[in-house]
Amino acid sequence: MKVHEKRSHSHASDEEKKVTTRKHKAEAAPKKSKITNEGEDNDNVNGRSNVADVAAEFEKFCRETREHLSIKQMREILEANARDASIADEAVVPRCQDILFYGPVGDCPVCGGTLEFSGDGYHCQGAYSEWSSCVYSTRSPPRREEPINIPESIGKTPVYDLIEKHRDPKSRPKREIAAADKPFVGMMIALSGRLSRTHQYWKKKIEKNGGKVANSVIGATCLVVSPSERDRGGSSKVAEAVERGIPVVREAWLTDRIEEKQAETLDAYDIASDIAVEGKGLALDQQDSSVVALETLTAELKVFGKRGVHIDSKLLNEGGKILEKDGILYNCALTVCDQGRNLNDFCIMQLIVARENHLYLYYRKGKIGDSPRADDKLEEWENVNDAIREFAKLFEELTGDQFEPWEREKKIHKKNMKFFPIDIDDGVEVRYGGLGLRQLGVAAAHSKLDPKVANLMKVLCSQEIYRYALVEMGYDSPEIPIGMVTDLHLRRCEETLKEFVEKLKSSTVTGNKADAFWADFTQRWFTLIPTTRPFPFKDYEELADQGASSYEAIRDINTASRLIGDMSGSTLDDPLFERYVKLNCSVSPLEKEEDDYKMIVKYLDKTYDPVRIGDISYGVLVENIFAVEASACPSLDDIKKLPNKVLLWCGTRSSNLLRHLQMGFLPSTCSLPVPGYMFGRAIVCSDAAAEAARYGFTAVDRPEGFLVLAVAALGEEIQEFSSPPEDTISLEEKGIGAKGLGKKKTDESEHFVWKDYIKVPCGKLIPSEHKESPLEYNEYAVYDPQQVSIRFLVAVKYEEQDVEYEAVELEIEQQPEG
Repeated sequence: MKVHEKRSHSHASDEEKKVTTRKHKAEAAPKKSKITNEGEDNDNVNGRSNVADVAAEFEKFCRETREHLSIKQMREILEANARDASIADEAVVPRCQDILFYGPVGDCPVCGGTLEFSGDGYHCQGAYSEWSSCVYSTRSPPRREEPINIPESIGKTPVYDLIEKHRDPKSRPKREIAAADKPFVGMMIALSGRLSRTHQYWKKKIEKNGGKVANSVIGATCLVVSPSERDRGGSSKVAEAVERGIPVVREAWLTDRIEEKQAETLDAYDIASDIAVEGKGLALDQQDSSVVALETLTAELKVFGKRGVHIDSKLLNEGGKILEKDGILYNCALTVCDQGRNLNDFCIMQLIVARENHLYLYYRKGKIGDSPRADDKLEEWENVNDAIREFAKLFEELTGDQFEPWEREKKIHKKNMKFFPIDIDDGVEVRYGGLGLRQLGVAAAHSKLDPKVANLMKVLCSQEIYRYALVEMGYDSPEIPIGMVTDLHLRRCEETLKEFVEKLKSSTVTGNKADAFWADFTQRWFTLIPTTRPFPFKDYEELADQGASSYEAIRDINTASRLIGDMSGSTLDDPLFERYVKLNCSVSPLEKEEDDYKMIVKYLDKTYDPVRIGDISYGVLVENIFAVEASACPSLDDIKKLPNKVLLWCGTRSSNLLRHLQMGFLPSTCSLPVPGYMFGRAIVCSDAAAEAARYGFTAVDRPEGFLVLAVAALGEEIQEFSSPPEDTISLEEKGIGAKGLGKKKTDESEHFVWKDYIKVPCGKLIPSEHKESPLEYNEYAVYDPQQVSIRFLVAVKYEEQDVEYEAVELEIEQQPEG
């Protein structure tokens, strides 16, 4: 073997080195002992209450022990007290001093692991499951009320008497660790525009960390916005803040200050610095989500599928191909998310044949969302079998499992702190194979389709809408083709989600154990579906938005990738028509003079409420309406035979549309007590265009979207609910139609019938009697896809309402001549 090329962008972090090199020594089983419980009001077991005196005494104790005890002796003390002594030298000293002065720390109350002091408190070093490290931490750990075991060698040291003084549990003080300061104390923070999290979410976070949210910029410490507001000229709040000299900062300022527990300068987050050179080089999870979009929307997808040679290997343009031998493609993507150890990493391994049949092993490893700092290595191998053995060896080192059983039978078991494979499929991910910006106009111009249909297909076959969707969800790593994974991997993700939801509903754990329960799912989820911005799931709403809804979007993007294939070549042979045929769905534009067009516009106008983002409301403008006849859906003649037929609105991301048109609607992935999921595995529609518009709206700088109108046959029996049903399984099994009663309803006096047998609940939105309902608008649930028929696709554009922009003349200072 000879090393052909090696590029290393950075060294592994100290944290990563610490994690990956730690060897856990088997600890002797501790004797049963009484433990002082965390939080017990024993401010002073021995009567001392002066925190400052205790801290001063501990500091003196540390000086003495550091001077008179060697690292070797301190390791002996740790071993004698069943503590891990295999740690680095610099970690031995504080760990040993802590147990000598304050007493041996008890086990983690969540997982039984070891608690170790680090920085701001005691953190568990144990594993909650094979998927996750325990995330328990405390400033007041349990202590074992037992004498310290002192090795004989310590008896000869000058500090033996000092150590002996603290052997008796009754003589030990309690360690007091001050809570971190709240970073927003005394601050009034104003919010504006569409942030990555809702304004209500940030209000809770800001208040929890000592600050207050201002409704106006007047008197505010700063204004937090999305950087996209700067690109589009800014809202009235931004203009007023700039005029008053109030700092306008990116959302990342909130996130960073909460995580670091300190209020750093606002200057570093000023929106004017978003495009500054010094702003580059940050990992994506350390940037504002809108700043990330600027990088990842245009970033090349580095691996397009199972046969995709990694772009950074520099072999793709030299005819490089993934080695295929005995039915196996030697290309693996591995990920691990372990928040307890600050890991969110990827690894790519490929055997590539290139340069006149030379064989190369390409290896790339780094932090997800920080590709520029990834380490990669390209090695040339002379013998194929030797290269395959090395490939399999690396796979086993990283995952703890064998490569060939994984590839052939998909047999693998997750090991703690190890990577897990993303099962990439043999195809082309849409971020690579979809139409690029330069191809869009030519593709539509050369199509035999109706111009409006060609334009629709151009949008649905473009890279852009799928890139936007993945960026918005945070699943946009250019290293992982998450839009081209196998059905097996998608099923694994769905089963993980459903299993957690079922456990969650029956769980009775609270406090720290509940936090660990959620954290375990978080780490499982982000290992299976890697994200550039990992965060801890905490409630049902996040589980719906970032879990279930995101999974469904990724599933549908995978369907789009398979339908679109590779359109990166010439567009002169009408690839749009070819994809249209594959849809097996008839799409035809309606003219404005047609009755159906007028009926739909009326239905939209009557049941629409403006989408409100921050202090701006967005109305909707109809651009086109298409009649749809999808072969995967029942025809109108079939629907006609079923009872209780209603024309209803369905909201969807643009990135989900190809799947809907080709395969019809699928029921929701799981049952959650939140809108859209409260009826279990159902297809959910609404009689309010306002509800559908929430799903169709993307962002202020991407105003185009789609609403779907479908005929749903609700069945003979319809049950009504003003709160989430307790038993959704029986509804699913019986196929009973369900109606969720919202805070607003349509005026029944205005309802009418379409085509003589389909009810159209078109009417002005008015308050209902269900003021405590979790739903804003009525929702209808159907459990059989053959009871729902997609009939119309409404292309809309969201527009700001009641916003005035002032023309500003720039004053140009005249420079003196000469």
